Amino acid sequence: MEKKENDDLKIAHNLGRIKHKIIVLSGKGGVGKSTVSVNLAFALSEKKYAVGLMDCDIHGPSIPKILGVEEKRPTASATGFNPISVTPNLKVMSMGFLLSDYDSPVIWRGPMKMGAIKQFIGDVDWGDLDYLIVDLPPGTGDEPLSIAQLIPQSDGAVIVTTPQDLALVSVRKSINFVKKMNMPIIGIIENMSGFTCPHCKKNVDIFKTGGGLKTSMDLQVPFLGKIPLDPNIVLTSDDGEPFLIKNTSTDAGKAIISIVEKIEHIVKQRR
Repeated sequence: MEKKENDDLKIAHNLGRIKHKIIVLSGKGGVGKSTVSVNLAFALSEKKYAVGLMDCDIHGPSIPKILGVEEKRPTASATGFNPISVTPNLKVMSMGFLLSDYDSPVIWRGPMKMGAIKQFIGDVDWGDLDYLIVDLPPGTGDEPLSIAQLIPQSDGAVIVTTPQDLALVSVRKSINFVKKMNMPIIGIIENMSGFTCPHCKKNVDIFKTGGGLKTSMDLQVPFLGKIPLDPNIVLTSDDGEPFLIKNTSTDAGKAIISIVEKIEHIVKQRR
């Protein structure tokens, strides 16, 4: 009992030093949620905010690879351990940093995952942050439930989907999960929405388009915007750098920046 009370105090202390907590989730995998999380965190850090990015995908941590820091390891501090500094304004923590081999699987049941997430919040010395971005695995299982319970006073959820019906069936479940957890909904992002051929300049809706907007209207939640497909998103992720470092003038870059500005406005208005 004493250990639990001590853990709860550390979590409350750390969360009290963070102004805004944003949860990023999706109904299914493969929609680009981690890429959105990374570029959201990076864009906010470029605005001179102090930003933390917490990768809660215990089984499939991809954020260290996207940021090019998968070889780094956290160092011990007086009260726990230090997150990895990506830039002076951006810190990150992930299960990927704690594996002896990046290819090693994490074969854990729910209670162990809950314990790891508690440590990510309470034992990591995040310091004073303007924003904590929490990247969750797809679905509505252990990790999303743990975050909803551990961070009940979050600014809300950003839900990422792709336009096709298969993804939208799952995103509706995510929206209803968020509502049942009494978590505010910041809005929906429609990712991979359209593609402009670099040769003929024709626009092709590979995964359809407009499904995210329609879902937001049907369920009466804000729509944050559409991000088109861009091959450079794949290339930069594989090269270990946020897409926005070199691609702010592209259609996808402009869309991400617009979405970040909307999120920034929404969370500040709610405070």
